Amino acid sequence: MSQGAISSAITADGGSAGLSQVGMRIADGEVDTTHGPILYLDGITVSFDGFKALNGLSLTIDDGELRCIIGPNGAGKTTMMDVITGKTRPDSGTVFFGQSIDVSRMSEAEIAHAGIGRKFQKPTVFEQHTVFENFELAMKADKRVRAAARARLSSEDTDRIAEVLDLVHLRAHAHRMAGLLSHGQKQWLEIGMLLMQEPRLLLLDEPVAGMTDEETVRTAELCLALAGAHSVVVVEHDMDFVSRIASKVTVLHEGSVLAEGTMDVVQNDPRVIEVYLGR
Repeated sequence: MSQGAISSAITADGGSAGLSQVGMRIADGEVDTTHGPILYLDGITVSFDGFKALNGLSLTIDDGELRCIIGPNGAGKTTMMDVITGKTRPDSGTVFFGQSIDVSRMSEAEIAHAGIGRKFQKPTVFEQHTVFENFELAMKADKRVRAAARARLSSEDTDRIAEVLDLVHLRAHAHRMAGLLSHGQKQWLEIGMLLMQEPRLLLLDEPVAGMTDEETVRTAELCLALAGAHSVVVVEHDMDFVSRIASKVTVLHEGSVLAEGTMDVVQNDPRVIEVYLGR
């Protein structure tokens, strides 16, 4: 069975059970981005046994933006994503999804249901099912009703799966067992499963780690294709990949923002060179 983000997302869409009234209201409404930002972190601090993994982190992601987050190991990148998705509660600070949804008050399932999807570094897919079946399992629908009624996919459902298969370069592998896919293809499959949940915001953790050069190029194309229709936050160490996709880069160091700007700007920032890129 799959674990992590996919399991949480599918659980979240299994029906209303387990969702609080806050979660149900959000699920029924739209994310308010009338003033631009889709994600706003303000003064987030997280401590583990006295160590500040995040130290007053403030960050804004615009609606439809593709943002790359870089930084040395221990900079707080994973903790930041844990806070956004509800896995870790901040000691202080606020996290807003749109103008009015305070995700710091919500469970992981509620956050996934509201429209935030996360892909972990290690692909988590249903290996004993086909690619098509993985997409069907991840589809935003009441799985209990579908199973009880043995409902067939509608033409709209089939068209949606076909659309995502094309987007993630897996149309030719639709009826292949997921466990037989390459590492890169499993990464695309997991991204596709998240897309079946119709998220507004996607968090991608090192999406090209372990990929071939060709897979890396195709993943860059995929990330660029997703931006606009979705807001995309990519955490990555591969600077060539970041250079391919980034219009804006945020550099984290010791739990807060060290620098922010275009790739050229951050690459030439003496502070970034000192703590991360090297001389």
